[in-house]
Amino acid sequence: MDEQIPAPRAEHRFPCDSCGSDLRYDPGAGRLVCDHCGNTQPLEGASAPAGAIAELDLESGFAAALDAGEMQETRVTTCPNCAAQVEFDGTEHAKECPFCATPVVVDTGTTRQIKPRGVLPFALDEATARDAMTNWLGRLWFAPGGLQEYARKGRRMQGIYVPYWTYDADTKSAYRGERGTVYYVTRTVMRDGKRVQEQVPQIRWQPVSGRVGRFFDDVLVLASTALPKRYTDALEPWDLSALEPYAPEYLAGFRAEAYSVSLQDGFVQARAHMDRVIERDVRFDIGGDRQRIHGIETQLGNLTFKHILLPVWLAAYKYRGKTYRFVVNGRTGRVQGERPYSAIKIAFAVILGLAAAAIIGYLAAQQ
Repeated sequence: MDEQIPAPRAEHRFPCDSCGSDLRYDPGAGRLVCDHCGNTQPLEGASAPAGAIAELDLESGFAAALDAGEMQETRVTTCPNCAAQVEFDGTEHAKECPFCATPVVVDTGTTRQIKPRGVLPFALDEATARDAMTNWLGRLWFAPGGLQEYARKGRRMQGIYVPYWTYDADTKSAYRGERGTVYYVTRTVMRDGKRVQEQVPQIRWQPVSGRVGRFFDDVLVLASTALPKRYTDALEPWDLSALEPYAPEYLAGFRAEAYSVSLQDGFVQARAHMDRVIERDVRFDIGGDRQRIHGIETQLGNLTFKHILLPVWLAAYKYRGKTYRFVVNGRTGRVQGERPYSAIKIAFAVILGLAAAAIIGYLAAQQ
């Protein structure tokens, strides 16, 4: 059989019909716009109807047996500082890492990866995202003054499409356990030299078994290690019902990160989430006042997946040699991030607190 050649990676650059400058996707207009001459163009590649995103067979993905059209060649390099898989266009050879502002240089090699099936387009422009970040930073106590200054005068935020996996599974689980019913017995005890009666709870256990079933749809797993997971998780929920079939025009003017969490490793995380939900279902099915679970055996069917891209506005701020990152949900404006603490502000607050305590102590002594 002839070897299947993966589809070449589509560039995220689209020339303007009027002046030839690069177009960018405008979240507000939902069209491609030219900042040079003001021309606008529709997204010709985004013609598939919403909701028409087909799932892929998970076993085929594990076996690297997907159709050639589902694969692409991507030029990426690993950031030496934060390990982000930075994606490059064909004409780029050097760039700053959008996740930590470290200079990176791409090699000439390519990586074969699974092509995205869906994309959640940006809904907020950079100015709106910056306002959300500035307001969030303004509420942080003990942050260095330079941080607010950075928010007001810093360089533009980077629009990044972050890779995720979604997994579907039809599960049927058989369980064994015990149902506990709480009842009370009366006991006489001595309390303060007197005999008193009290109600003592007891549990009567009864063996049970049964079956539960659940269909898991779009279990979401971050496919990147460049950002702290606790921050990207805090950007949820994502309106996955608004996913659009992947079209490279959505990426015009933005960057995209290649996935660094494999399909297999992502499914391990998805399966752990499924197991937690199934355990909750089993406890509900057992009922009673208490539950003991001795074993759960789960059969998985109709396993499918897809690779999707979700929009994040990102800013990286360096303070005393360390990079601090702030992320904004490109759809809702929800902000998360890490921040440095100003030792001067903390020391000043401590001095003020001690002075206030001394004054209060002095007034109390005088009274």
